[in-house]
Amino acid sequence: MLGIAITRLSNTSRRRTVCCTASALQREDSPVNAVIRTALAEAPPRLVLPPGSSFDLLGPGACAFLSDLHACFEARREALLVARRERQATFDAGALPDFRSDTRRIRDAEWRIAPLPAALRDRRVEITGPVDPKMVINALNSGANCYMADFEDSTSPTWDNLLTGQRALRDAIAGTLEFTSPAGKRYALGPEDQRAVLIVRPRGWHLDEKHVRIDGEAMSGALFDAGLFAFHNAHALAARDRGPYFYIPKLQSMEEAQLWDDVLDHIERALGLPAGQIRVTVLIETLPAVFEMDEILHALKDRIAGLNCGRWDYIFSYIKTFQRHRDRVLPERAQVTMTQPFLKAYSELLVQTCHRRGAHAMGGMAAQIPIAGDEAANDAAMKRVRADKLREVTAGHDGTWVAHPALIPLAKQIFDERMRGPHQHAMTRDDVLVGRDDLIAPSIGTISRAGFNGNVEVCVRYIAAWLDGNGCVPIHHMMEDAATAEIARAQLWQWIHFADDGHPPLHLDDGTAIDEALLDRVLLTLPSMLAGQDIPGASRVPEAIALLEDLTHRDTLEDFLTLPAYADL
Repeated sequence: MLGIAITRLSNTSRRRTVCCTASALQREDSPVNAVIRTALAEAPPRLVLPPGSSFDLLGPGACAFLSDLHACFEARREALLVARRERQATFDAGALPDFRSDTRRIRDAEWRIAPLPAALRDRRVEITGPVDPKMVINALNSGANCYMADFEDSTSPTWDNLLTGQRALRDAIAGTLEFTSPAGKRYALGPEDQRAVLIVRPRGWHLDEKHVRIDGEAMSGALFDAGLFAFHNAHALAARDRGPYFYIPKLQSMEEAQLWDDVLDHIERALGLPAGQIRVTVLIETLPAVFEMDEILHALKDRIAGLNCGRWDYIFSYIKTFQRHRDRVLPERAQVTMTQPFLKAYSELLVQTCHRRGAHAMGGMAAQIPIAGDEAANDAAMKRVRADKLREVTAGHDGTWVAHPALIPLAKQIFDERMRGPHQHAMTRDDVLVGRDDLIAPSIGTISRAGFNGNVEVCVRYIAAWLDGNGCVPIHHMMEDAATAEIARAQLWQWIHFADDGHPPLHLDDGTAIDEALLDRVLLTLPSMLAGQDIPGASRVPEAIALLEDLTHRDTLEDFLTLPAYADL
């Protein structure tokens, strides 16, 4: 008898094992078909889940489906992560990223992606946020064209958060999602034809899902998020011509894009969906990926809908790629705006590349949130949002992101005034001439004491909230996710380690040397500064300080702060 052994750890550490047989899969009300049953017959896996893993989401069919994805694709994922490390080693040794010579034929050839589905033709304003029930309801009701439901940078991946998010999306698609706040306020979905189009962002290839172990290995977070969502919702969405749609994060190469295409092709076959039913948008948020935008579009050409300027993670990736390049150290965060030459080149090349191939070129995030009680400060913040969105639509972007519903009318007004149709694909930007040196150009600027201290504060506050289960954190009137903390802690590491191997240190603009002693002084004063403030994760501040101190003092820059932090979650 073929099957998958599912072990659920009880709260008393006893094990309860359920054997999911082929006949059970046939009886279960699920779309799993012979593709999975054949795979299970060849090598029945053993899957271990934590206590409280309810059968409504992780029944035998869902577990078999996830196990099949792991068996088919985990080895390739691990090989690609090795390739990332090898590529970074060449950059650390002094190499510079560049366009690939072996894929020139893809860049030079004339080809276009598959036609866009009706639901993704007009994406002028998209709202993003985590997947808790209140956020899901508010985002779908917000008036935005699309809602990116985020299992990645704005979700702290506790087991409860992940299951709550999957359940909220399933119930929203079914039209049954409701939420009542502790104060008694009730939230409900609006009419279906007025809801935003749902796009789900799973985690990137680098993240494991430690709560799900298959044959002793942690499952890929990306495969868990995308696989479980598709298993429960693909048929309902396809019946309405609403996907499933995904935002794909953190890609570094066309090979990583090809893996996603193969995974989604496998999911379509396993669930009996038409080929190309699942559509994706890829975030260009790593420096290696900007040199392979044509190649990424080509690898996914039968299912991709566009590329997005994930600019905050892109800045982080620039720092990480050039962590050992003293001639490419960025100034403080506040000075690294989209007017910096390397960021302007990146965004304009993305528009040109997308429109040549018939794909949307999506703009970046406006993370501002309204400032209550300070009209002047709020007006200044909204002026910055307006200028940013005007820059995007003028450059040819087909849509943009906001983090707060209050920004939707402003962003929509700007795009409505200047983008009369559903997109701007006709704006081919033939005037854009971007080469390698433009994409990696050094930046001019300074590091102030306020900029240094601000990096320390945002790191500690974000990590504390993340450890407490909150991945989307308001800090100084900005809705911050992991990308901001990544920029800040990578800058701190690079600034401090500039003096490695006997080099003279960097200095603040007041002449103070940037070294470990400066960081330690700021960390010592931070608890008293934060004391008494009502901040998310206040009880986890000491742990956050210890983690930041450890990461910053290490001899090597950790790839992602969420990797070591995940062990404490």
